[in-house]
Amino acid sequence: MIERLLEGFLFASRWLLAPFFIILVFSLIALLIKMGELVWHFVPQLMSKSEADAVLATLGLIDLTLTGSLVIVIIFAGYENFVSRIDRSSHKDWPDRMGKIDFTGLKLKLLSTIVAISSIQLLRAFMDLTNVSDRDLGWYVGIHLVFVISTLLLALTDRVSADSHS
Repeated sequence: MIERLLEGFLFASRWLLAPFFIILVFSLIALLIKMGELVWHFVPQLMSKSEADAVLATLGLIDLTLTGSLVIVIIFAGYENFVSRIDRSSHKDWPDRMGKIDFTGLKLKLLSTIVAISSIQLLRAFMDLTNVSDRDLGWYVGIHLVFVISTLLLALTDRVSADSHS
């Protein structure tokens, strides 16, 4: 009897994660505001800006988009993996892969997106070499390599783990 009550209590505690996912939705709104701010400041000056400035602004937009996409993946995969299933039948345009990501896949998507964002930051630094010191550039490259190596090691570890279980 006590064991069933404890298990029921622990199982119900998963709902404590729901507010975290709701707050992540608000972070999407914050990203949207930053995207609007970026566009608002750049568009009026578009004709007077260089091609490099246009590429840098576009990379900023891509960076925010990747981050927003990552947040969506975390919201849906996390909610479905740890809180509750979502009824897809009431959503005709539900993407097939949405919510079908397990915890391992979620970790890999998270790190892959971080690597992509880091790549964009590194590319932005390379395109703006006149304003970036050699020391800062070295840090950008070093941090990016740490992300790449970490992602590769995690993927390798997950693959070895999956092979040993099958």
